[in-house]
Amino acid sequence: MDYKEDDVVMCTIKSIEGATVFVELKDGTKGSIVMSEVAAGRIRNIRDYIIIGKTVFCKILKVSKDHLELSLRRVTGTEKEEMKDRHEKERNLFNMLKVSVKKYEEVLNKIKESYDAKDFLEEARANPSLVEKFIPKAEVVAFTKILLEKKEKDKEVKTKITIKSISPSGIKDIKSVLEETKNVEISYLGSSKFSISAKGKDFKEANQKIQNAIDKIKSKVKEKKLIFESEEK
Repeated sequence: MDYKEDDVVMCTIKSIEGATVFVELKDGTKGSIVMSEVAAGRIRNIRDYIIIGKTVFCKILKVSKDHLELSLRRVTGTEKEEMKDRHEKERNLFNMLKVSVKKYEEVLNKIKESYDAKDFLEEARANPSLVEKFIPKAEVVAFTKILLEKKEKDKEVKTKITIKSISPSGIKDIKSVLEETKNVEISYLGSSKFSISAKGKDFKEANQKIQNAIDKIKSKVKEKKLIFESEEK
């Protein structure tokens, strides 16, 4: 078991005993979630939030010898999307290997000793010769063909912000602030609220674009003496 505090992991809910939820990770590691870490606020019935057999993403609070103390409520929307993306990439890699390599499970385990599936796919597309280190020579062409044909879709991230002004020039000031953002799309939602969206090859890149835009907006908001609020991701 090689886990650290603050890691986000995928778990399957196995049982509920009293006010504690018991889960299991893919490698068989056991974990538990106390009621206060299931959701924010008062919980009257834990079964309103938890379904036996459901797959969830949890944040590690404490690592014991053979057990993890976990939290559901502390996983942000962004972290959840990033984990979903990583598991999707691993599933994609598995499927590519399955149709092109005879000993696909053995090859997958060999790759995972050195790479996260997501990182391997990205590096192999940029440098196809990397494939030769893990896949038998006779099967390299078949796998590489599938790899290069399966183009990854850009990932999109959205967040919301609020910008208000009590100045007569408020609308003009807000417009000037938003016009200076780059690499993002901004839409007006009404009631001083705006949606900011960005795309990237992965969630990390898309999130960075949004963060850069928000940092720029914050600095300009101060100059114009506007009121700014952002939605937590």
